[in-house]
Amino acid sequence: MIKVALRGLAGRKLRAVLTAIAIVLGVAMISGTYILTDTIDRAFTTLFTESYAGTDAVVTGKGLDISIDGETPPKPPVAASLLETVRGVDGVALASGAVIDERYTKILNSEGEAVSSEGAPTFGFGVDTAPALAQFNPLSILEGRWAASANEVVIDAGTADDRGYQIGDTVEITTLQPKRPFKLVGVARYGSVDSLGNASFAVFTVAAAQVLLEREGQYDTISVAAEEGVTEDELVAAIAPVLPTTATVVSATAEAAEAVDEVNEFTAIFRYFLLVFAGIALFVGAFVIFNTFSITVAQRTREFATLRTIGASRRQILGSVILESLVIGLLASLIGLGLGILLAEGIEGLFRALGVELPTADRVFAVRTVIVALAVGVGITLLAGLFPAIKATRVPPIAAVREGATLPKSRLAPFVPWIGGLVIVVALAVLARAMFTDDLGTSDRLLSIAAGVVLLFLGVASLASHIVRPLAAIGSPIGRWAAFVFTVLVWPLWLLPYWLLRYGAWGPGPVVRRVVAFVGGALLNPLLLPIVLVMWLRSAVSSWEPEWPAEFPGVVPDRVAARTGGENARRNPSRTAATAAALMIGIALVAFIATLTNGMKASNREAIEEQIAADYVVTSLDGYTPFVTAAGEALEASPVPEVVTSVRSDGGLVNDVSTEVGGIEPDTIAEAYVFDWSEGDDSVLATLGTTKAIVSSNYAEDHDISVGDVLTLRSTADRSAKVTVVGTFDPPPFYPLIESVNVSTELFDRLYDRPRNRWTWANVPGEPTKENRAQMEQAISGFPDTQLETREEWIDREDADFNEFISFLYVMLTLAVFVSVFGMINTLVLSVYERTREIGMLRAIGMTRRQVRRMIRQESIITALIGAAIGLPLGIFLAALVNRALSEFDVRFAVPWIQLAVLTIVAIIVGILAAIMPARRAAKLNPLEALHYE
Repeated sequence: MIKVALRGLAGRKLRAVLTAIAIVLGVAMISGTYILTDTIDRAFTTLFTESYAGTDAVVTGKGLDISIDGETPPKPPVAASLLETVRGVDGVALASGAVIDERYTKILNSEGEAVSSEGAPTFGFGVDTAPALAQFNPLSILEGRWAASANEVVIDAGTADDRGYQIGDTVEITTLQPKRPFKLVGVARYGSVDSLGNASFAVFTVAAAQVLLEREGQYDTISVAAEEGVTEDELVAAIAPVLPTTATVVSATAEAAEAVDEVNEFTAIFRYFLLVFAGIALFVGAFVIFNTFSITVAQRTREFATLRTIGASRRQILGSVILESLVIGLLASLIGLGLGILLAEGIEGLFRALGVELPTADRVFAVRTVIVALAVGVGITLLAGLFPAIKATRVPPIAAVREGATLPKSRLAPFVPWIGGLVIVVALAVLARAMFTDDLGTSDRLLSIAAGVVLLFLGVASLASHIVRPLAAIGSPIGRWAAFVFTVLVWPLWLLPYWLLRYGAWGPGPVVRRVVAFVGGALLNPLLLPIVLVMWLRSAVSSWEPEWPAEFPGVVPDRVAARTGGENARRNPSRTAATAAALMIGIALVAFIATLTNGMKASNREAIEEQIAADYVVTSLDGYTPFVTAAGEALEASPVPEVVTSVRSDGGLVNDVSTEVGGIEPDTIAEAYVFDWSEGDDSVLATLGTTKAIVSSNYAEDHDISVGDVLTLRSTADRSAKVTVVGTFDPPPFYPLIESVNVSTELFDRLYDRPRNRWTWANVPGEPTKENRAQMEQAISGFPDTQLETREEWIDREDADFNEFISFLYVMLTLAVFVSVFGMINTLVLSVYERTREIGMLRAIGMTRRQVRRMIRQESIITALIGAAIGLPLGIFLAALVNRALSEFDVRFAVPWIQLAVLTIVAIIVGILAAIMPARRAAKLNPLEALHYE
């Protein structure tokens, strides 16, 4: 039986390849994700390991051990005088202080813009480059030398290569101080890592860095090396007693591990995000495999019956089909593993196109990647092929002598609708619990939503066969008109190239002729409709039959062919439903994202418009990263604006709870921001001083805070203050522009080192003009990491950023849609095999090759329309459920009717494209050979 199974598989190569494509793509996504994220992990692990290779202990300031939105705030600096104290500790061989900045140092290009991509890390270093302390320097010089004076700088090799900087050039850099020129004296790289992605760094002398980054008399870290024979733990224990309460010491191993763990948290989120799309592709692929094996088992009824007749047992039949699944799954998974390397490059290129360059090192192909990819690929293939395999064992031996024998129905067949309905009810219950229960954790909630969606898809797919007939009846006329419209509007793109290639004899050669023909056809498309009509009429009155779609309706009587395609879709509703189910999932997910994000985008815009009343907005280049307060002060010093107000932001503890704390300017904030007061009014702002605060009403409700309560604030610099709540306000929950707890900028600046602005808003007399805008831009030109926009421009950019994210989601979902398209092609190819004798009979009684193609195309379009008819409502329903779960964020429910209409048209085009290969194969069948086909 093993030989029989393998020979049968080898005899159906095309069907095996089409079946395997779904697994290949899904496994490639899994392996590509693991390869990419493991490579990023290795890059950072190598970077941090090398950074602390010559270090045994690290002394830093003692900040708050908190995490705000998954980000740990930087630790405060320590006094420079502490370096000599540490050097005097027994067991210390060497010690060196360094200044390290991760936020403010920006290298500028010749146009005065920051060279790093928006949101990318930008580092500024002040390190002691003395040869005796070289072991503490994580950087290695590639060209030139280290900076020796305050006007010299060393930059990273990536920036130097990308921007063409040479040793001796003048490079402008902005820090906490306005931009200033430096002489480039060296090019360096961080450890041995090939690339830091979009990150850039600049290296100054320690003294220059302390001035530029406002750390006069301070170091960010003190690196310590132990004497020979002293362990890291012993060194830490010796240093700890001499440190002030504002400083702490840890071993270099622990410091490196903490840094690696923070990066691993990011890559884990990134990994799971990509694996979700791989799971979607494999889920769709499972439908394709199940459908393929179901059809092939049905087509091989007489083959299995013959094997049963000559002595094969049911177990052997089951084993042969499972063996085919195993071989296909294993080979497809191995191919997918190899393609994963290319897909990792593709994902990295996609992020690069979006302006995000990921850190890289040598590609990591871990054993874990191989095991997971093979287990998932083979497991899903075996699972999807199991039920058709069991069905094959029910073939009775007598079926070998029957013409047109079919598989017997399962005893559960009559109960399938009831089972499907029960699955849907369970799915809705699981989704309701996940979305409306408050005591679930984030991971449990996400898992419950995933389980509910999978069950919902399975339930709908099991019921789909019972609604195929009415949907196919509706889809038949729509499909005929869709095919006609597609022919009229799209086919002219290919008519001229076809005509020139087949009948033209001009030009220097076939390659040039092909290129010119293609470009000409694309450019002249609007002019070609008359030619198309002439060609159709010519084909109607002559024996010449060109290789393009159906003629104009009514010229050739081929409505029977289209009607036959519709009947084929209704003849086997289970197969049609299974084929449409794969496309249904892809369309449902696209409709879900389109509906949900359309509502989110509308909510985002509405939230901003409700809050902001300023004429101009100053933000960082990426629109989100806080920027230096000096930029707001420079704008305020300009004579143009009549009001300038800044909003600061940073993390802290409020009554020992991690919270984002805001700093506002009480005298001017109300002229740029619209408060929707719950308790109090604009007059309470003037009372803030350094002892009062205002909080958002939802934060007050969540933490049981009332007006008059006293709150204890602790900043990341570990400074504290007590404030009394004097008012509560209701910001839009979807996108609040100021923080939940807000104090005056006077108090904020006392609590935080190097405070940063989140926004700076400005009003000008009268209407904004080009002249006053130019003067305001000139005022902040010394801070090129900021940008000035009008209120409308800022809102439009927020919409554009949202659209970019939506486009990324669509790109990731195309993999699932791609799998479903191959599923349709596979099913149509199998149906051509199944109806070989039927097609031969139709050709024998006069059906032309063109009409055969039209029949197959019509069946494909109807199947695609059924997938859209089920998938669109399902996606909208899921979006409505999630929208209801997000009601606390005031997310609007807005159905994007135009996008969904476009999605329906795309489904029709998918059906047309999916039918090309099966239709051509069917049209090429020899009628006499087809009539003898078994």
